[in-house]
Amino acid sequence: QVQLVESGGGLVQAGGSLRLSCVASGSIFSIKTMGWYRQAPGKQRELVAVTSSSDSTNYADSVKGRFTISRDNAKNTVSLQMNSLKPEDTAVYYCYIQTWAGSYWGQGTQVTVSS
Repeated sequence: QVQLVESGGGLVQAGGSLRLSCVASGSIFSIKTMGWYRQAPGKQRELVAVTSSSDSTNYADSVKGRFTISRDNAKNTVSLQMNSLKPEDTAVYYCYIQTWAGSYWGQGTQVTVSS
């Protein structure tokens, strides 16, 4: 069984910063992709940023230049540094990993950006 535990969400004013972290534990065999998705009220879940085992990264256009994803393979962790936050970044952020055995999601952490 694989567990993903997220931390770092909260309330911040527009222009501020937050750092999300996610730790994966359990029966994990070779993580391929790690990343973050988000879902705002009334909207579909969308990709925010992902990183592959080769350290390539992919960002949503809306967060490019403001968010930075990083991973520590030795610790099975993925982080998301979010700067210059905007009210439209308000959402529940979900950690995601893809392994050779399957894909897994965290429970989500709320990020609220006030104007």
